[in-house]
Amino acid sequence: MTEKVERPNYYAIIPASVRYDNNLPGKSSLLYGEITALCNQKGYCWASDSYFADLYGVAKSTIQTWLKALEINGHISRDVIYKEGTREIEHRYIRISVGGIPKNQSTPTPKNQRENNTSINTTVNNTSNKKHSAANATPLVQLEKDFEEIWQAYPNKKGKGQAFNHYKAWRKKSVDHTNEYLFNKLDRYKQYIKLNSNWYHPLNGATWFNGRFTDDYELTSSGNSSNNTAPQTREDWFG
Repeated sequence: MTEKVERPNYYAIIPASVRYDNNLPGKSSLLYGEITALCNQKGYCWASDSYFADLYGVAKSTIQTWLKALEINGHISRDVIYKEGTREIEHRYIRISVGGIPKNQSTPTPKNQRENNTSINTTVNNTSNKKHSAANATPLVQLEKDFEEIWQAYPNKKGKGQAFNHYKAWRKKSVDHTNEYLFNKLDRYKQYIKLNSNWYHPLNGATWFNGRFTDDYELTSSGNSSNNTAPQTREDWFG
């Protein structure tokens, strides 16, 4: 029996971070847009793989591939509720990650039944790079907490949503990507700002967290001397 999901009348939102993400296969970006439209109704998307497969005329396995790519690249998060005492899925909730449509914190997802698919994906792919897998296992709630800690210390709080998306993608690359590392970089950056406060203004948070923390700032009082050329590619930032 075909699942009955009312087609949303809201606009779909596909930000540049999704449109130009070369890691997304097929029509993943269009699927993301459909998810944003459904999220506008209740704050989360509840549609099944069958619904999306019928919508785009593809196999459910293709939808699963697109969803996994969106999740791994930090654009969505997924929570699954199983029927009590079984591994049979009762409900699934898809949410837009921070930086897209705001998450609905009142979504009816009991903590004792919730399982984040990130950890499932990590288990399935346990033959891949161990550091990358371990980093992907970090719960979203922990990443949000860690980000808030360093965000509070950052001097120019603009572009928080984008900053978090960049931070999350960076953290998921390796277990060596830690807040301790970022705080060391931030301390040095603050020193640079102080030394050059007569002409230099801190970067927007969205910019600094997008790999600019790797810039080499010269800590001298010689004015505007700094080797802080921005990385040219995403690989330079997160390689």
